Amino acid sequence: MQACFRFCLLPTFLFLLSLAVGVAAERPNLIFIMADDLGYGDLGCYGQRVIQTPRLDQMAAEGVKFSQFYAGNTVCAPSRSVLMTGQHMGHTEVRGNAPNGENMLVQSLRDEDITVAEVLRTAGYTNALIGKWGLGEVDEPGFPLRQGFDQFFGYLNQVHAHNYYPEFVWSGDQKLPLRNVVQQAERSYGGFTGGAATKRIDYTHDLFVEEARQFLRTHRDEPFFLYLPLTIPHANNEGTRMTGDGAEVPGHGIYAEQDWPSQDKGQAAMITRMDSDVGAILDSLRELGIAERTLVFFTSDNGPHNEAGHQLARFNPSGPLRGIKRALYEGGIRVPGIAWWPGTIQAGSTTDHIAYFGDWMATAAELAGANPPPNTDSISFVPTLVGKPDLQSSHDFLYWEFYEQGSRQAVRFGNWKAIRQPMKTGDVQLYNLDRDIGEQDDVADQHPEIVSRAIGMMDQAHVPHPNWKVRRRR
Repeated sequence: MQACFRFCLLPTFLFLLSLAVGVAAERPNLIFIMADDLGYGDLGCYGQRVIQTPRLDQMAAEGVKFSQFYAGNTVCAPSRSVLMTGQHMGHTEVRGNAPNGENMLVQSLRDEDITVAEVLRTAGYTNALIGKWGLGEVDEPGFPLRQGFDQFFGYLNQVHAHNYYPEFVWSGDQKLPLRNVVQQAERSYGGFTGGAATKRIDYTHDLFVEEARQFLRTHRDEPFFLYLPLTIPHANNEGTRMTGDGAEVPGHGIYAEQDWPSQDKGQAAMITRMDSDVGAILDSLRELGIAERTLVFFTSDNGPHNEAGHQLARFNPSGPLRGIKRALYEGGIRVPGIAWWPGTIQAGSTTDHIAYFGDWMATAAELAGANPPPNTDSISFVPTLVGKPDLQSSHDFLYWEFYEQGSRQAVRFGNWKAIRQPMKTGDVQLYNLDRDIGEQDDVADQHPEIVSRAIGMMDQAHVPHPNWKVRRRR
C-alpha cells in the first residue's frame, strides 16, 4: 500500500489543491460516526429488507454511498487503530484485541503514535471523542486526552463497553457515576470484569447522542472534529451468557409486536434507534446553520456478529457477502460508508472507489489544510467526495491481518482478493470480486501468477511486531 503523494507537501499547496478539486476554501467541520458490529447489509440503502433505517437511507440519498469501503480490521481495537493512525494492519501499533491474561498495554497507542486528532489539532480544530475508545486506559499513553482529543466522554475499555447500562462512564479522566445497578460476571477478560444490569436507568447510547449534540451547540462557531464511535449494535456478551439476551435496548419499539424472539427484536430495535439518532445529529447541524460546512461520514468498525443470541438468517446482515465478524472474507471487513455534505457532495451519488479506514487520515488532513505524518498508508478520498473521480488516486492494494482463530491475512488489489490462513504459511484462496462478490469460487489453482503476486503483497505489508505473534488455535 502506498501513501498519497500529497502527504509531505506544504499546507499552502494542499489548500490550492483543494480549490482545484472544488472544495470550499473554508475548512469544514468533520464528524466521523462509527457503529459497532453493523453489517454491510444492515441498512436499507445497502439492501436490508427487515430492519428499518429511514434516516441513514435518507443520508445516503442526500450524499454519496461507497459500495467498496472497508474497515481497518475484522474486530474492534485494531480497526480503530487503523482509523486513528492511518496505518494498515501490517504497520499500526494495535493489531488485535488484547489476549486474555496478557498486558493490556498491547492494546494502547504509544506516545509516538500520531493520531488524526493530533493532526487536526495542528490546524486549529477542537476535537471530541464521544463513545467507545478501546485504545488506551486512563493511565496509559493511549488515553484519548493524550492522543489529540480535547474532550472525552464514554468508555475506555472494550469489555466495559459491552454493557449499555454500566455503573459509570468516563468524563475526561474522571468516572461519572450512573444510576444503574450491575451484577458482575463470573470471569474477567480484557482487563475488566463485565456484567449485566439488574437495575436499568441510564442507557449510555442515549447519553452519547445528547453529549454529541451539546458539543455541536457549544462549538458551532469554530472548526471541530467529532469522533462518535457508538456501541450499537454490539452485544453485551456478558449479558448473553448471564441472561441469554445480549441485545440491550430500552424498548423494542416498532418491533415489539413481531412474532420473534426477544434477541431478534432487540437487535432490530438497536439499529433503528441508532438510525434515528444519526438523523438527530444531522438535524442538529441544519438547526445550527452549519450543515453546509460539515462533512459527516458514517460507517461500522467491522462486520456483523451473532453474539446477542439473535438469528443472523432473519436479517441477513452481511447481504451478498460471505462471513461475519472475525472473518477476512468480505462480510467481516466490507462495511457501509456514507458521506454527507450538503452543497458539496452530489446528492444520491454512488462510488465504487475502493477505500478503507486508514484513508480518513489523509482525507481529514487535506480538508483541514494540515500535514499528515509521513509514515501512513493513507490516500485522501476528497476527489471522490467532490465528484472529481479523474483526480482520485488509488491504493496498489489494501491489507489486513488477524491473530485469533489460528490467524489469517488478506489482500485486495483491483478486483482480486486473496486470503492466506494461517498467516505466512497457509494455503492461499483467490477470488475475483467482480464476478464473485460472495467469495464462493476459489480460483487460486487457475491463476498461480496472481497468487504469487498476492503473496508478495502480504509479505511486503506485514512488518513483524513483538506484541503480535501467531498463537496456536485452541
